[in-house]
Amino acid sequence: MPQRDPGPSVKDPELYEKLRDEGSSKEKAARIANAAARSSREDVAAKGGRSGSYEDWTVADLRHRAAELDVTGRSTMTKAELVDALRSR
Repeated sequence: MPQRDPGPSVKDPELYEKLRDEGSSKEKAARIANAAARSSREDVAAKGGRSGSYEDWTVADLRHRAAELDVTGRSTMTKAELVDALRSR
C-alpha cells in the first residue's frame, strides 16, 4: 500500500500512518500523533479513559458534545448514531 502524505501539520508521521492503517479517521490520527510528538507517548496514553461510557450519557449531553466537535446532522441523530459519530472522532 502506498504511504499517505499527511502533510506538514502532522508531527509524527509514523504514528499517524499506524493509526490510519488501524482505521482511525484522519482527524483523530493527526490529533493523537501530534499529542504524542508534544510529549511522550506514555503521557498521551495515560490521558485516556477519564470520562464515562457514551452509553451512560443522556441524548442532550451527547448532542452537546457533538456540537463541540462540530458533528453535522446531530440534531436528528438517535442516541446510537450520536455514540457512533462521537467514537469516530
